[in-house]
Amino acid sequence: MTTLNILSGGAAQGLVRGLTEPFKAETGFAIDGEFGPVGVMADKLRAGTPADLVIVTRTLLAKLAEESLVIPSSIADIGRVETALAVRSRDPKVTAKTEADLREVLRSADAIYVPDTKASTAGRHVAKVLDQLGIAYEVASRLKIFPNGATAMRELATSTAARPIGCTQATEIIATDGIALSGSLPPGCELVTMYTAAVSARAAHPGEAAALITLLTGADRKELRQRAGFGG
Repeated sequence: MTTLNILSGGAAQGLVRGLTEPFKAETGFAIDGEFGPVGVMADKLRAGTPADLVIVTRTLLAKLAEESLVIPSSIADIGRVETALAVRSRDPKVTAKTEADLREVLRSADAIYVPDTKASTAGRHVAKVLDQLGIAYEVASRLKIFPNGATAMRELATSTAARPIGCTQATEIIATDGIALSGSLPPGCELVTMYTAAVSARAAHPGEAAALITLLTGADRKELRQRAGFGG
C-alpha cells in the first residue's frame, strides 16, 4: 500500500490517527510519519526528510512558507489547542484559577511531566511559566522532561510518584490512556496555539496530501476535532 508521509507536531497525532481509516477509504493510502516537537519537525523538513504533509504551529508554518519548503496556497488552519494540566485517571483532578493556585499545584507535585522545554511548544511555555511563577529553581529536580508530550503523558500514566502532574497540549492529554485532562492554565499563564497544515514543496503525493488537509479541516469533521481537543 502506498503511504503518505507526515511531519507533524505531537498535538495533531490523535486527530490524524482518527482519520486514518477514512483517508485510506478515500485515497487507498496509508498514513505514516513522525510526530514530535514542532521545532524538531521543522528542522527535519529543512534537512530533507521526505514529507508530503506538514502540521506545525501557524507561526512556524509561515516561516517554512517563506523558506519555500511548503506550498503557500495549500496552507489551512486545523484548530486551536490549549496547553493544560493532566493527572493520572485514578487521581483527583486539580484546578488552578489563578497564578497563586498554579504555583501551589506545581509546588505540591512530587513529579512534573512535561515535553522538551527547548523544542516543543508546550515545553517552552512550561519553562516560561515556571520562571514567571518564581519556582523554576525550586521544582527543577522534580521536572520529568521527555522528547514530546505524548511520551511525557504515557510516562505520567505509569508514574509511581505519590502526587505527579503533567502539563502539555490538551490534545496529547486526551489521546493518552490512563490520563485525565485536569484543567486549563489560569489567566496570565495560558497558551492557546493554532495548528496549521500545508503540503510540502517536495511532496511525492501532493494530491493525497491536499485530500488529507480537507479531511483535517472539513466542517463535517468538526466533532472529531473537538473530541481530539481542537477548538475553533
